[in-house]
Amino acid sequence: MTQLALIIRHQTRPGMRDDVRTVWEAHMAPAVDANPGHLAYFFCFDDTDPDSISAFQVYDSTESSQRFLETDAYADYLRDVEPLLSGPPQVTPLTPVWTKQA
Repeated sequence: MTQLALIIRHQTRPGMRDDVRTVWEAHMAPAVDANPGHLAYFFCFDDTDPDSISAFQVYDSTESSQRFLETDAYADYLRDVEPLLSGPPQVTPLTPVWTKQA
């Protein structure tokens, strides 16, 4: 199986970045932590834009990423976060070809 990495950029409504973080921590942090298909996950604030969030994640496979999108936790996250965002995220899929192991 080939790993899948994603960079996901969210633009929040003005001043809503901390609210998005609260929703992410309530729904996604525990779901990602419990998901064996997530090999790495970084939830990051953009230092140059106070209304931007980027997430970098690595899955063990494309199939694992698709299964995660079908979970109740992800559906609950979408329901709560979409009103706080200015539009859909920009998603960039990547194929890791080299990684440094911790």
